[in-house]
Amino acid sequence: MSGAGRGRHARDAVVTGIGFCLPGEGRPVFTADDVWNIASRGASCLRQNDAYYGAVELSDAMFDERLPDIPPFFSRHYTAAHRFGLVSLAEACADAELDPRSDDLGDAAILVGRGGVDANINSYLAVLRADPETVPVTEAMELFVAAEQAVTPSDVALVQGALTRSKGPNYTVSCGCASSAVQVGNARRLIADGEVDVAIVTGVDVFSAQLIRNIQRLLQGAQKTYESIRSDDMPELLPSFDSLMRPYDRRADCINHGEGSVTLIMESREHASRRDAHHYGQVLAQAMTRDGLANPLASDETGNELVTAVRRCLKDRWDISEVPYVHGGSDGNVVVTAFEANAIRELYGSAARDLLMTSQEGCFGHNGAPAGCLGVALTLLMMERGEVCPTANCEQPADNLPFDPVPGVQTRPLDFDYALSFNYQVGGVKNAILLGSAAV
Repeated sequence: MSGAGRGRHARDAVVTGIGFCLPGEGRPVFTADDVWNIASRGASCLRQNDAYYGAVELSDAMFDERLPDIPPFFSRHYTAAHRFGLVSLAEACADAELDPRSDDLGDAAILVGRGGVDANINSYLAVLRADPETVPVTEAMELFVAAEQAVTPSDVALVQGALTRSKGPNYTVSCGCASSAVQVGNARRLIADGEVDVAIVTGVDVFSAQLIRNIQRLLQGAQKTYESIRSDDMPELLPSFDSLMRPYDRRADCINHGEGSVTLIMESREHASRRDAHHYGQVLAQAMTRDGLANPLASDETGNELVTAVRRCLKDRWDISEVPYVHGGSDGNVVVTAFEANAIRELYGSAARDLLMTSQEGCFGHNGAPAGCLGVALTLLMMERGEVCPTANCEQPADNLPFDPVPGVQTRPLDFDYALSFNYQVGGVKNAILLGSAAV
């Protein structure tokens, strides 16, 4: 491949800030160092209560410390998704040395990825069940404010836009676990086209622990009779949630969910350099495809469309041999491992044996929309520190993996300038992001 068009340009999209609101060990994870402390050890913050789950456990004091000036008239109606998204934004702004209360973000794009609706349900039902004839006026106003802030997928973008007072683009993308990854690509294009100099990208989701427990009980009951009635056009029964998720491990048999939020600050290189901001690295390209299957819950195990997404990222500017690390999107589902493995074989051939490919979903749980931003943040941190984090909870690598999943609890040294990050949505969506280190 020619490598045409490389070099530094004013409209390159660089990442200058990262912030988190994720499950931790005794307290939530907020900063890059917090995340690295967990991921570099392959530690798991999942806790079992009927089913394994990653809970953030954000206290009111933690929220108020980071966001002390929000009027209570609005903040008392915030859902967990609002709170997580605002905290990760505040942490990312602090990391990038941008002040959301000043004019720093007045023209920034506020882009949010949302996959689940669990955080919206209580506000929705409260309004649906209210009797307009009997509800007192003050309560009616409270219900109205709560509903306007919380009953749509654009909930977090709405309150983030208010916090930053941005006049720039403000919208939400919802395509499951690929949601924030798609927004990273949208941010890169907005910056490249000169529409904005700063884009804030947040992925945030909340999965109801009660819902997961009920699904677990339903699956346990259905397991006894499902196989006897299953036909060829019905999917295999989804895995249970009552054991620990183990991506790329031969014992992998389940997915564990989590909640939380991750925010990236992306800027044009020119804008970031003008204010002497720290560069974690660069978002070079993003592409998304779909397997084209009629089954809305299935994925093509050949991995053909993931290969297509990667090749669209690389185009004729980069060769796959320049990418020695891939941040995988494996959530412990053996189907995901199958199409990832097949795609890697097709892309790398015999060189796949030297590829390091890891997943940290076992650290914080499969948290849906945040996965895209988290994959970018973790990969850039690995590039910056010259170490690849192990695959959390992988101790016995599955047979026939074409790549090295870095099992265990220690990082692996690797000096690399290019990496890929993968994310997927139920229904066959495949998303790939090409990243470059601060040196490129």
